[in-house]
Amino acid sequence: MWEIVLSNMGSPAVLFFGLGMLAVLIKSDLKIPEGLTETLSIYLLIAIGLKGGIELSHYPMSVIVQPLWAGVLLGIAIPLIVLGVLRKAFKLDIYHSAALAATYGSVSVVTFGAAVDFLEKTEIEYATYMSAIMAVMEIPALLVSIIMLRVLKDKGEDKRMPAVTAYSTIVPIPANKFSWEPIKECLTGKSVILLLGSLAVGLIGGQEALPVVKPLFIDLYRGFLLIFLLSMGIVCGQQLHKMRIGVKLIGFALVMPLFNGLLGILIGKAAGLSMGSAALMGVLAASASYIAAPAALKSSVPEASPTVYLGLALGVTFPLNLALGIPVYTAMAQWLYS
Repeated sequence: MWEIVLSNMGSPAVLFFGLGMLAVLIKSDLKIPEGLTETLSIYLLIAIGLKGGIELSHYPMSVIVQPLWAGVLLGIAIPLIVLGVLRKAFKLDIYHSAALAATYGSVSVVTFGAAVDFLEKTEIEYATYMSAIMAVMEIPALLVSIIMLRVLKDKGEDKRMPAVTAYSTIVPIPANKFSWEPIKECLTGKSVILLLGSLAVGLIGGQEALPVVKPLFIDLYRGFLLIFLLSMGIVCGQQLHKMRIGVKLIGFALVMPLFNGLLGILIGKAAGLSMGSAALMGVLAASASYIAAPAALKSSVPEASPTVYLGLALGVTFPLNLALGIPVYTAMAQWLYS
């Protein structure tokens, strides 16, 4: 287990993020052009969608329909739970609450890869379509978080309105003023369009599309990811003096993944997944995105500081899951299946 921890904490992805922060702290003149950062955001969203769609094309729908629904359910439930906790218990503003809901509702590719490696080393079988579930889980979390942010903005922080039970009892929604316009805007937003559209392209193209997309969107994916994380590190470093992450939020980043992980395992078991696949579902639910979510949040929720959602996801939850989470979620799954 400690080999996995050390290997991932010393991975280029984490180190390049740290390099970006270090460059700011030592007042280097290193800068990433704004246009390049935007281009990388678009690239990463397309790459994640394409890879998930191609993986989905390998299986008949009858096999993956229940796991897909389980992933979508988690992608909807977790951001709502996170948003409710942050607004009610932590009194956090709507922008950072929505950003953290999207971040913790989405998933970490690196954490997922470490979990797969852990299961293979311990000879625990799992379904290979779980990588497609990983891509699918990105979309509802971002969509739900952006919709709820719009609803809260329209509602106004000081207004007192009755809650509509059919939608949410955690985040009150005005019964007589609810509009479908925020949903329309979210569905047509570039982040959702790129993820859904790329997933559809990969699914329709299937294995025949692989030679076309592989050179750019698979072979070069990790290299572009490193540049993006370097850019995010610079952004975080620039905002360190503006906002500090409190002890309560660090506690949230330590405890919330354990709850989400257990929820993911329970839903995976209910969906008929094998023990190994349910453990992976728990890992996905417990993880926090520092790739797709930040790429989307940079343009969708510019009011939220990357220092908060990236700092908690990459600086707290990521190492927690690598060091303790993966074996803990696997042990939880073994206990529930025994």
